[in-house]
Amino acid sequence: MQLRDIAHARAGDKGTVVTISVIARRPEDYPIIEERVTAERVTKLFGPWLWRPAVRYSIAHLAALNYVLERSPTQSVTRSLALDAHGKCLSSVLLDIEI
Repeated sequence: MQLRDIAHARAGDKGTVVTISVIARRPEDYPIIEERVTAERVTKLFGPWLWRPAVRYSIAHLAALNYVLERSPTQSVTRSLALDAHGKCLSSVLLDIEI
């Protein structure tokens, strides 16, 4: 099963920081997401692209996890010519992981 089967995501980016929130579609699925979508796994997924390891914040009362990703200072969204390196594209990549 892919993460997108039980969750949706919202993302935002500003400069070198991207935030991705993963929200369970049903509250009873939140523990599965919390267990299987660790900060370490997200760091590995986006590895070479990240400046620092991903940081995860739990928002249990919303059945959501928020990940903060930081790119290299040379990879700022406002300065990059890379195709679609924005948060919404990255959140779609995260939803494709197998859980």
